[in-house]
Amino acid sequence: MKGYHGRFLKVDLNKLTTEDMPLAEELLKKFIGGATLAAKLLYDHVRKGMDTLAPENPLIFATGPFTGTSIPMVSRYAVCGVSPLTGYWGEATSGGAFPFRLKQSGYDGVFITGKADKPVYLYLDHGTAQIREAAELWGKDIYETQQMLKAAIGKPSLGIACIGPAGERMARTAGIMNDAGRAAGRCGLGALMGSKNLKAVVATGKLRAETADPERMKELTGEAMTAIRQNLVTPVFREYGTLMYTDMGMTLSDVPVKYFQKTVFPAAKLTGQALRQKYTIENFACLGCPIGCGREVKNFRKGLENVDGPEYETVIALGPLCMNFDFDAIIEANYLCNSQGIDTISVGVSIAYAMYLYERGILTKEQAGMEILWGDGRTIVKLVGMIIRQEGIGKLLSQGTLRMAEAFGRDPGEAAQVKGMEMAMHDPRAFTGMAISYATGPRGACHLKGDYYNIELGNFILEYNILPGDRFQSAGKAEMAAKYQNFKDLFDTFALCKFAAYTPTLICQIINGITGWDYTPETLLATGERSIAIKRAINNKLGMTRADDKLPKICLEVLKEGSSADKLPDMELMLKEYYAFRKWDWETGKPTKERLLELGLEEAAADLYA
Repeated sequence: MKGYHGRFLKVDLNKLTTEDMPLAEELLKKFIGGATLAAKLLYDHVRKGMDTLAPENPLIFATGPFTGTSIPMVSRYAVCGVSPLTGYWGEATSGGAFPFRLKQSGYDGVFITGKADKPVYLYLDHGTAQIREAAELWGKDIYETQQMLKAAIGKPSLGIACIGPAGERMARTAGIMNDAGRAAGRCGLGALMGSKNLKAVVATGKLRAETADPERMKELTGEAMTAIRQNLVTPVFREYGTLMYTDMGMTLSDVPVKYFQKTVFPAAKLTGQALRQKYTIENFACLGCPIGCGREVKNFRKGLENVDGPEYETVIALGPLCMNFDFDAIIEANYLCNSQGIDTISVGVSIAYAMYLYERGILTKEQAGMEILWGDGRTIVKLVGMIIRQEGIGKLLSQGTLRMAEAFGRDPGEAAQVKGMEMAMHDPRAFTGMAISYATGPRGACHLKGDYYNIELGNFILEYNILPGDRFQSAGKAEMAAKYQNFKDLFDTFALCKFAAYTPTLICQIINGITGWDYTPETLLATGERSIAIKRAINNKLGMTRADDKLPKICLEVLKEGSSADKLPDMELMLKEYYAFRKWDWETGKPTKERLLELGLEEAAADLYA
């Protein structure tokens, strides 16, 4: 088969054994790769009430058919499992060079179960695999871990994905890091990796998957490069990174402030321009990317000379959401999160919630061991350290806002999360399409499974009739949001960077050029719906119902400032339209049996309607 090696590596850490897991072409044609293929492979292993940190909960690393090809912006991988944070489907993605190294090692992915008796790492090299001892790596941060592994193995072009102390301690917001500070941050999958005593996955090799039409791929690579160059956002991303959105977002009331209670703040202090003016900045690009939206701060301070530059989500979560406008504190807190391996979004939202509770006298100085005041950058840095060390109040904050609300006897609607995962840094009151995407997303409050604000800002998709309109309108928005979810979910299937401005037609041409298949925009969108549906079926098996498809109350309070003042999405209306379009059952929250069968998900239809 073309575009694949046709196998995963299956790892049993209980027995310390590895074996090939063959992948049939029909399976790949139906589920393609990345997070969608991982969902199919995970499906049989989930059951309601399962312990998310138990050895039998699989951890899956998956590339896609785009990974390792000449197409730009395809060095991506997905890591998946049942989320230790939410108890539902969990997935996270990352870029850098590791995805190419993993694919070039001779495997399309890795399926890991069990728990080693002592720390180990997995080493993949040109079609072979070893499980090696990692006792000397345990306790090291992610930068130290990568340096030590490179020194010990002594080979060029090593790709390393690892956990830091946060994952070792099984903090439920821990992530998996690769290529210095690139993060597969969300859903707490670093805790799942830590629960298996697996410190790292290391990959190298020169095995390339063949493509069906190499000459056509050369042409398509050129077309993809042209699409990137002609995208008006490309030079802005290159110059200012994702922080190019800060002031625009504030104008649109899309930037949450003071734990989702405000949207107006001094945006000029935290823009991409401000970062460049205050610090020496160098760009960082994933392998094969012509943009380079990543940042590196040079000569930050003595003892911490070169650090990862924070991106938009991190800056807002550790900044305005906490009423903090101190760039130094944000950069230091981001460095701590990256070096120790923990999700900056969940950490920032949890700290903001602690400030919210402290202001109201619910969390006391005695309980916290300190004052936790709005805007105190040094306290934020201190709390990040406590979260990582599982020390004092930090242990509770590391578990996310829903568990915080439970611990303090608060209304769960006060926790800024959906299905247990903290809200991302786009306010659902600014765009109704984002509101319905958050409420129904397969992994919770995700801004990437349907970044609908991009549609309203003019990045429409004519082939699917997904067009911008009144950003505050609720009626008629759900169908376009659902179709857009289907489309964007596939980016983590191929795998493809979310910033790649490729049309559905170009994506189909690429997948057909790689595999020799015959995808069309219509069958592509159906595959995206199949991806959403199997993840929904996993969540239904784990206990999810329609009652879980909602936004927290804290994000549905009427604002009195900014351009979204007095605006609220009509969630009931949008949910009914969304369910009708998806053919989901309104009473149970399950995809109907008929729709599951239409999508070729016979096993899910049998399970959910036994």
